Amino acid sequence: MPYEMIATLMFSSMMLMLLTGQRVFGAIGFIAVVAALLLWGDRGGYDIGFAAAMKLMKWYPLLTLPMFIFMGYVLSESKIADDLYRMFHVWMGGLRGGLAIGTIGLMVLISAMNGLSVAGMAIGATIALPELLKRGYDKRMVTGVIQAGSSLGILVPPSVVLVLYAMIARQPVGQLWLAGIVPGLMMAAMFIAYIAIRCRLNPALGPVLSDADRDMPRAEKLKLLRAGLLPLIIFAVMMVPFVNGWTSLVESSAIGALAAFAAAILKGRMTRQVFENSVRNTLGITCMFMWIILAALAFGAVFDGLGAVKAIESLFTERLNLNPWMILILMQLSFILMGTFLDDTAMLVIVAPLYVPLVGALGFDLIWYGILYTITTQIAYMTPPFGYNLFLMRAMAPPEIALRDIYASITPFVLVMALALALVMSFPELATWLPNYVYGK
Repeated sequence: MPYEMIATLMFSSMMLMLLTGQRVFGAIGFIAVVAALLLWGDRGGYDIGFAAAMKLMKWYPLLTLPMFIFMGYVLSESKIADDLYRMFHVWMGGLRGGLAIGTIGLMVLISAMNGLSVAGMAIGATIALPELLKRGYDKRMVTGVIQAGSSLGILVPPSVVLVLYAMIARQPVGQLWLAGIVPGLMMAAMFIAYIAIRCRLNPALGPVLSDADRDMPRAEKLKLLRAGLLPLIIFAVMMVPFVNGWTSLVESSAIGALAAFAAAILKGRMTRQVFENSVRNTLGITCMFMWIILAALAFGAVFDGLGAVKAIESLFTERLNLNPWMILILMQLSFILMGTFLDDTAMLVIVAPLYVPLVGALGFDLIWYGILYTITTQIAYMTPPFGYNLFLMRAMAPPEIALRDIYASITPFVLVMALALALVMSFPELATWLPNYVYGK
């Protein structure tokens, strides 16, 4: 059987298993192991899986994964994230759409705390959404605000998904994180500009809070400001030494975890239950990502052995005669299609063995492509009718917000994200300038 046919059979079998509801790592790993055994026999097949496991265990930057996840859960479980919203509530309530703008700020800081979009969605839906609805904000606009804001979780460092991409693409995690800062902040600024313009044109969408709601002594406001900025201080304590080259990435992640733990203790919120929940959730998320990475490495090793990547490159560039940019755009469109029924990690491990080597062969920067991937998958998350985030919001939203409201709410934010994606594609320096500057390339 030709190698191209074997690769197609592997890919279609994996997609079929995923459609039956199997776990992502189970489906990918099973297909990888079976294909390796059939192609290379007992000895060669077992060696591929073993080599992937050893590569994973020896990858030192993987230690950052549990550190950052633990930091995020400590700040979340200890309710330090709640202080953030109270700060924005008081300080920005006097602006039209101020609470919605503050919610975007909240999401940016939560992203810097956790690195998972689901965490931002959960905190936004449980803390911000009820307050926004109670204050008379338009339900469609605020639903879109929370979904769009949560999308920053896998772009702003410390992004857990970028750690996964770094492992599969064999790129430095630190450079990927730095590459995500400018596009992430740019996208947040575009969201804020959209909210401000909409509420300026139609004040009923985001009314100004009454004086009674904002009446508070200045000393109390300053105290609340200090409490709300605590996560930002923790992020600075963690990232400044790393950016200046004083600490390694793993050392900085340990500093962040210890700083969050110390902050929870100093505020009197590190209870036994908070600690147990944080450790348990950290263990669960970390193990899930490690299994996914292991399965992806094994699957990629089989694909490399088949020479499938070269065959696909030949198909696009020689037989179909497509230019590199056209191939890149087709890749991005495929992410949007897959995002209707898969999450970001599943999409990455499915197509990374094909796309990442092909992107490198076409002459594109893999750091830059990692940022394109994260933005595109978040657009896919929120694209009707089957976007992953749409149903997640439906599960968390109150009963008065129907699914049609969620669909209508996200359309303008998807357009804003598409504009951001176009800017990053047109001006790669938006993603590459900061890592190049810090690493002195």
